Amino acid sequence: MSSTLATGLVTQLNLVKEYFDRSTKVLDEGDSSFSPKDGMMTVAQQVAHVAQTIDWFREGIVRPEGFDMNFEAHWNEVAKVASLKAAREWHQRAHDAMVQQVARTSDAELNAPLPAGPVMGGAPKSSVVGGIDDHTAHHRGALTVYTRLIGKVAAMPYMDV
Repeated sequence: MSSTLATGLVTQLNLVKEYFDRSTKVLDEGDSSFSPKDGMMTVAQQVAHVAQTIDWFREGIVRPEGFDMNFEAHWNEVAKVASLKAAREWHQRAHDAMVQQVARTSDAELNAPLPAGPVMGGAPKSSVVGGIDDHTAHHRGALTVYTRLIGKVAAMPYMDV
């Protein structure tokens, strides 16, 4: 690791992943296409969206222009995902890439401001980890509701029981 700051951020990223995985582990491939209502994301798309957003945050801290704001293109990519297994694999790849990015980034760069813009403009680049945490928790909660609607019970995310 390049810094103490990076070490703490990697720990936070790993916990976010652990909590997400634990609370969604009861969902299986047969649940991939479930959505509570037409027009809402499916289980697989929810997980894919979480993965895509981690990639989006990672790219946003390295691109000179910041975040890619073409949300229609992002949605079109997520809309194609029909398999929970594939979505989980994408989530793992996105997580691993973000951890590697943060681990190799200096304190000075992590503390450097994000480009001006509507998303976290001027905030330290390190703040994207909080964004990932918040965004992932939001979708973890949505998937917990989906899980209940399917008739299953999500595990408590903070306890490995």
